[in-house]
Amino acid sequence: MQMSTTPQIHTKPSDLGIQVGETALLSPGPPRGRPCLSAAVPLGPASAMKAMPWNWTCLLSHLLMVGMGSSTLLTRQPAPLSQKQRSFVTFRGEPTEGFNHLVVDERTGHIYLGAVNRIYKLSSDLKVLVTHETGPDEDNPKCYPPRIVQTCNEPLTTTNNVNKMLLIDYKENRLIACGSLYQGICKLLRLEDLFKLGEPYHKKEHYLSGVNESGSVFGVIVSYSNLDDKLFIATAVDGKPEYFPTISSRKLTKNSEADGMFAYVFHDEFVASMIKIPSDTFTIIPDFDIYYVYGFSSGNFVYFLTLQPEMVSPPGSTTKEQVYTSKLVRLCKEDTAFNSYVEVPIGCERSGVEYRLLQAAYLSKAGAMLGRTLGVHPDDDLLFTVFSKGQKRKMKSLDESALCIFILKQINDRIKERLQSCYRGEGTLDLAWLKVKDIPCSSALLTIDDNFCGLDMNAPLGVSDMVRGIPVFTEDRDRMTSVIAYVYKNHSLAFVGTKSGKLKKTLSTGPQGGITQERIGMEGDPPGVNIASQEQMLCVCLQCSSHKAVSDQRVQPLLCCFLNVPGNSS
Repeated sequence: MQMSTTPQIHTKPSDLGIQVGETALLSPGPPRGRPCLSAAVPLGPASAMKAMPWNWTCLLSHLLMVGMGSSTLLTRQPAPLSQKQRSFVTFRGEPTEGFNHLVVDERTGHIYLGAVNRIYKLSSDLKVLVTHETGPDEDNPKCYPPRIVQTCNEPLTTTNNVNKMLLIDYKENRLIACGSLYQGICKLLRLEDLFKLGEPYHKKEHYLSGVNESGSVFGVIVSYSNLDDKLFIATAVDGKPEYFPTISSRKLTKNSEADGMFAYVFHDEFVASMIKIPSDTFTIIPDFDIYYVYGFSSGNFVYFLTLQPEMVSPPGSTTKEQVYTSKLVRLCKEDTAFNSYVEVPIGCERSGVEYRLLQAAYLSKAGAMLGRTLGVHPDDDLLFTVFSKGQKRKMKSLDESALCIFILKQINDRIKERLQSCYRGEGTLDLAWLKVKDIPCSSALLTIDDNFCGLDMNAPLGVSDMVRGIPVFTEDRDRMTSVIAYVYKNHSLAFVGTKSGKLKKTLSTGPQGGITQERIGMEGDPPGVNIASQEQMLCVCLQCSSHKAVSDQRVQPLLCCFLNVPGNSS
C-alpha cells in the first residue's frame, strides 16, 4: 500500500470526491422490473449508462476494490474530481454459477475469480484468459475420508464444488484454490495458465473443512525467504471437531506434490500446531462453532476475527441464555505449539446502544489526518469493522449497524496487560469453550514484552474485558455488511457495503463521525459486499436474478470493473 510521505494538510474533503454534509445516491440501481447496467459496454458518466436488453434485478453480492487508491466511482452529479470519462467493463458468469472469491495479482493485475465449479483467470479488462473446472462430481458430505480415497457407503449425488478459499502464493507463483468437495481439499494451480500442479487428498491433513458454505474458511500465508512458507487456516467445523481443527498452521512446501503439503507445522503425540474444539463443549452448547469473519497478519502475529456462541446469565436472572460474542484471536507466527493463543472480546457502543455482532472487517493504515485525530502514527494499523446491534442473532442480524475503528496497538496493549496479570498469578484462564475458564493463572517471574509468544503454561488465555471500538457512524435501516479502507491524500477513506446492495463512501475523521456519501445502489437483499484491492481499478460483483416465476428464477453473476480510478499516491 502506497501512502504520501508529505502531509497535505490543505486537502479538502471535496478533493476526495466527498461533498461535506451531503448524502447523495450517485449511481442508483433501477427500480424492480427495470433494466440494470449493460454488460461489456464501455461507459462514461452514469448518465450515459446503457440498458441491458433483458429484465434483471441486480443484487450487489460482492464489491471488490481493485485499487487501494480508488476514491471515486461513476458520477451522475457534478464530480469534484476531474470529469474525464472512466471505462466500465463487465464479465458475466454462467446462470446459477455464483462468484465466491476474488484475488488480484498485484504484480500483473490479473484477476483470479473463484466460482462454483470453476476458477477463472481474467485480464485487468475482464477478458477470460483461461478457466479451470473444479466440479461438479459425485460426493456426499458424510463421506470421510472422501470416496476418492476409499469406498463410501453413503449415497452419492452430483455435487457442486463451491470455492471456499482462494489465495495467491507469490513465492511459488501458484494459486491455492480450496473447495467444498471431498471435505475441503485444495488444488494448487500455476498462476500463468491454471495448470494443476498438485491436489493432495490422501491424508487427513489434506481435508481442511467439511463446511459446504462459501466463506467458511480463512487463510493467512506467512512467507519466509529461505524456508517453506506457512498457511494459517481457520474454519468452522460444523459439529465435526474430531475431523477438523478450528485453527491450525500448515506447511506450504515448495513442491506442490510433496507428501508434506498442508501437514501441521508441528505434530507429536501431545502437541500440535492446532486447536480443536473439545467434544465436551457441545454438551453445553450443542450448536457451538467458531465463525471466522476476517483474517490478517501484522508484525509478529496472525489475527482472526470471529463470532462465537456462549451462555450468559442476563442481569437479574439465574438462568442462562445463548448469545454471540465477537472476539479477536491472536497467535504468534512462530508459535508451533499455539501457546500464544489469546482471545479478546470486541464490540462498539454509541449513544447507549451496543453493537456486538461482527459483520465484516478490514485492516488499513491510519493516514496522517485520522492518525492525528486518534493520536497515532500514520503508519499504525487500524481495524475498520462493521457490527450489527445486539448479541442474540447471528443469521438474522438486526438492521441497526455501526462502522467502528480499532487501533490494533491498543488491542495488543490490552493483551499484554492480561498476560502480565496472569503471569503474576491473577485471575483464571477464562476460556469457557476450551474448558479452561476456571483454571487459575500460575505465577512466573519473567518479562512480558510486546512480542511475548507464551509458554506451556497459562495458555490458551482469554481476556475478560471487552475492547471497545471508536464509532464512526451508524445505520438504522440498511444494515452494513462489509467494509474496505485505505489512505488517499493522507485521508482515511472507507467504502461500506449494505444489505440492500448500496455502497457508501466515508471520509473517516475520527470519534466525531465520518462524512458519508452513497455511491452505488442495487435493488434486492444480497448476502453482503466483499472487498479486495489492487491498483487503478474498482470492481463490483453482482448477482442478477431474472423476473420469472419463483420456481424458474435464475441467478446470473456479474463482475463489473471501473478502470482508470485515481490512486492514492498523489
